[in-house]
Amino acid sequence: MAPMHYQLTTLPNGLRVITENMPGIRSVAVGCWIDTGTRDENSNEAGASHFLEHLLFKGSDTLSAREISERFDAMGAESNAFTSKDHTCFWARLLDEDLPDGLAMLSEMLQRPAFRAKEIDAERQVVIEEINMADDDPSDVAFELFMASVFEGHPLEAPVLGTRESIRGMTRDDIHGYWKRRYGAGSVVVALAGSVDHDDVVGQVGELFGEWSGEPVDHEYATIQPPEMVRLVERDTEAAHVIIGGAGIDRADDRRWAFDVLNLVLGGGTSSRLFTSIREERGLTYSVYSFKTSYADAGTWGVYAGTTPDQLDTVLELVHQELESVITHGITDDELVRARGSMRGSLALSMEDASSRMVRLGRAELIGFDHLSVDERIERVEAVTLDDVRTVAETVLAGPKVIGAVGPFDASDLEKHLR
Repeated sequence: MAPMHYQLTTLPNGLRVITENMPGIRSVAVGCWIDTGTRDENSNEAGASHFLEHLLFKGSDTLSAREISERFDAMGAESNAFTSKDHTCFWARLLDEDLPDGLAMLSEMLQRPAFRAKEIDAERQVVIEEINMADDDPSDVAFELFMASVFEGHPLEAPVLGTRESIRGMTRDDIHGYWKRRYGAGSVVVALAGSVDHDDVVGQVGELFGEWSGEPVDHEYATIQPPEMVRLVERDTEAAHVIIGGAGIDRADDRRWAFDVLNLVLGGGTSSRLFTSIREERGLTYSVYSFKTSYADAGTWGVYAGTTPDQLDTVLELVHQELESVITHGITDDELVRARGSMRGSLALSMEDASSRMVRLGRAELIGFDHLSVDERIERVEAVTLDDVRTVAETVLAGPKVIGAVGPFDASDLEKHLR
């Protein structure tokens, strides 16, 4: 498999530029990664990271929102942004010949946002509509309830979108103050993959971003110890939406490769234990899967299931059976072989896409991870043993459980499943 050949340059102002050339293609994926997210917001800034994701596309003093959209459209480019609990990324995918113009627009958006009052108010309503849509999706609500339970009292507790109240109450000064405090050269990585020449890109980025100032930002870190709890939104829905899980591992934990394998075997695909037992053999649910999320200081794991309310007890009993099985007995040789093959294939396929490579480069550089090639990642996966998987199951899955749920029942109906 092709190794990862990346080049990294840190500009005098602290901004990092990382590139990977992919011969034989004409496109470039570029992402401007900012080392800030929901966990870094003050009480008057709840949802500001995501609000900024919207507002920076509204332009600067010299570039209007319409000009941004028209210029990206004229290139046939794709452009967007995404926000997480610990980082934000503004990205574009475009032809290599259009990269200078694309970089110029991203530079203008990040360094000189206008924050026009009229546009803030218009986009404020757009964000509130986004919150409304999320609240109408019971699986999204169950997920937020689950995350708020696992990270209760922790900087990772707050929802990425903020709340209607926080968005309505956020002033221009609040937004500008957050941008000024968290956005700066020292907190930014510009990552590119595709048809790129590193030296050319460094020159362009240096011209566009070289006068930007700002030191690296810090974060408030803490451990988590979630107590057993149920958080429920009672709704007269046709389906019950439930997530059960607990504290996981942080992203630097050496057990993460074994945990990846465990998650895949437990509920990460159509041959997984949960999918086979609950959906294929019994037809009790359309969707059931496991997941894991890791941050610098903490992590979580969970199992999601959507089913009719009168089948919920049966589904959760089956989830417990599969959890107890991997905790007590681990996984089989055949499951380990399948998991390795699945991860090897998905890693290789992701290397064919410039956007996937850009995301891997940018995120790893931002969080301080080693830039591993596909072969190096596969070596880590191949080194996972049955004992490794059983150990991580025993130490992680056996901890206290929390439940986030939406449906036509009472929280007391679910408490017995916290055992």
